[in-house]
Amino acid sequence: MFGFCVQFAQASTADNPTVASRNGHMLVEKQVFTLDSFTTFGKKEIKQVKVGWEAYGKLSKNKDNVILITHYFSGSSHAAGKYSPHDSAPGYWDSIIGPGKAIDTNKFYVVSVDTLANLNAFDSNVVTTGPASINPETGKPYGLSFPVVTIRDFVNIQKALLESIGVSKLHAVVGPSMGSMQAIDWASAYPDWVDRMISVIGAGESDAWTTAFLEHWATPIKLDRHFNNGNYYGNTPPRDGLAASLMLITQNALTPDFFNQQGNAIDFYNIEQNPLNDITDDHSIVKWLRERAYDRSKNMDANHLLYLVRACQLFVAGHQQSLQEGLKTIKAKTLFIPSTSDLLLMPYLADNAYQQLTQMEHSSTYRTLGGNLGHLEGVANIAAQADAIKSFLEKE
Repeated sequence: MFGFCVQFAQASTADNPTVASRNGHMLVEKQVFTLDSFTTFGKKEIKQVKVGWEAYGKLSKNKDNVILITHYFSGSSHAAGKYSPHDSAPGYWDSIIGPGKAIDTNKFYVVSVDTLANLNAFDSNVVTTGPASINPETGKPYGLSFPVVTIRDFVNIQKALLESIGVSKLHAVVGPSMGSMQAIDWASAYPDWVDRMISVIGAGESDAWTTAFLEHWATPIKLDRHFNNGNYYGNTPPRDGLAASLMLITQNALTPDFFNQQGNAIDFYNIEQNPLNDITDDHSIVKWLRERAYDRSKNMDANHLLYLVRACQLFVAGHQQSLQEGLKTIKAKTLFIPSTSDLLLMPYLADNAYQQLTQMEHSSTYRTLGGNLGHLEGVANIAAQADAIKSFLEKE
């Protein structure tokens, strides 16, 4: 998600609809899109760009049934289905993407793309170009010489991919968290492409509070003794700093209610003997959080996290001088679905964009997710708004 969530038989290409496995999940295949050269929003060139992508459903003859799913901060293009029937879990939005579901693959061709600098750089099911990639001009990893990338760059890579398969119009673009940033930027930057936009647990911009908030995720990595200004490839990576960042991200994405329930489940209490007797030992809830962070960090890259933080900090819809300017160009019908318990991208960030669009007399709708999962409601509990999503996508 901004996120942070706690995976062959046949390729789902334009000519080949996704097939269902014996356990009812779609079977999908990761595909790869390449560009010899890409120019960033900041006017820097990246050569030999590669990103992974997936598709579910079948592309219509007129290529007018495409829905683009844009993923969250720690996510990937694996939005639905499984790569193998034996995978332990399907893609993160499998509850709403598939035959007969809210995003109905019997009707729509659903595409999802790995971002540049994807956090899961060492995951075999992720294809991305970023700081950990080899710079073709030096034969060495880019490190921090990799150009700064923005939400607009993620959008432009997606646009190039869609154009490569003959698509020039989106029925909708839909995304949670950092994916919501991509979705609303699509609607602003390319208004003639986008008929509908759904922002889940999202924001129209990274305001001063959010930008400062996000910096806390980068700081542990920069302070790790192995960081070496990003030049750690081939040596010990800054895994302690990365894990500390992931601990912050996980807690920020959840709520006190969730953590207190988890504490009860593992018998946490204040005066535990280990932290009472030894300043170097930790409470059970801290150990629980740290263990999960280290486990998640195995396929992630610390430099990539820094680049994603900066992309989110730089974000304002339309990449104009203000949110208002960015929203003015939007033609799409819009649906905002924040989480009422979100402590990360708090509901006011979605409400600001919704209110401004409404004042401009755009067609805009606002729904909310309840529950105690905070920001994670937008992934784990998205099915709670399945009916609203389905109606929004299918009504004339």
